[in-house]
Amino acid sequence: MHLRRLILSVCLLVVLPVSYALAGAETAIGIAMDDFSYTDTSAEPANQTAAHERRLAAFMAALRQDIGGDRRYRLVSSAQDGAAFKVIGGIQKTSTLVQWAKIAVIDVGGRKVVMDKLYTFRGDNDESWERAEIFVSREIMAALATPAPIAMAVFDFELEDTTAASAGASATSDASYLAEVTGSVREALGQSGRYRIVDVGGQALKARALRDCDGCEAAIAQKLGADQSLIGVVRRVSRTEYTLGFQVRDARTGAVLARGDSGLRLGADYSWKRGAVRLVSDRLIENQ
Repeated sequence: MHLRRLILSVCLLVVLPVSYALAGAETAIGIAMDDFSYTDTSAEPANQTAAHERRLAAFMAALRQDIGGDRRYRLVSSAQDGAAFKVIGGIQKTSTLVQWAKIAVIDVGGRKVVMDKLYTFRGDNDESWERAEIFVSREIMAALATPAPIAMAVFDFELEDTTAASAGASATSDASYLAEVTGSVREALGQSGRYRIVDVGGQALKARALRDCDGCEAAIAQKLGADQSLIGVVRRVSRTEYTLGFQVRDARTGAVLARGDSGLRLGADYSWKRGAVRLVSDRLIENQ
């Protein structure tokens, strides 16, 4: 029951904006860590409350020392004080020799759980608690070392049509195919785990296409809270020939970080989606 409440608390956790503090020449990532809860449901006749409180206190002290001793991190009291991650947990003794530890690590800025695991360890003495702390600290450090996904604003793909029959009845189907391209590229990037897709809503230029705005998409992406921007274009050469291209910029500086061009491809309009996903996967996801 107590572990279920702990899991629920992960979902209800209120996250706040991330801030960072400089530690020497490097930026140390703020880590907030509350004392873990402890519950004894073993139904043992002896009252071990004092021993458990002592061991839990030693466990938390060692855990904070392990993480705070790493120059990459600094311990802070809360998200308001600059925590980029929050660590929560609870330990439950279920029988004489079996205890459970539920640990979660929350990416405050990304508003997502980066680690949520249930561990079992045997024994209820100082040595078994020390072994458990060493293992748990390694697991938490591994989760913290995992790169946070890049916030990317993927704007709607645009069509550059130079064929003779570039208007009229095909406009509706073109819009539908372009929507499929954009949706599929966003899905592929999101599923890669390297990117967090930022909702762009209806952000676009009315007067001209994003591909012709000299990098203005980067500034739009920055206002949306994204780290990077991506624009893409489908160039229709004929009714059965097309090329694909995309460009990624740093939202803050506007610098081009990556680009890709498919070269001439054969296929009907419905093949745009497959070609775009393949291009982005080859040039952006797998190339990293």
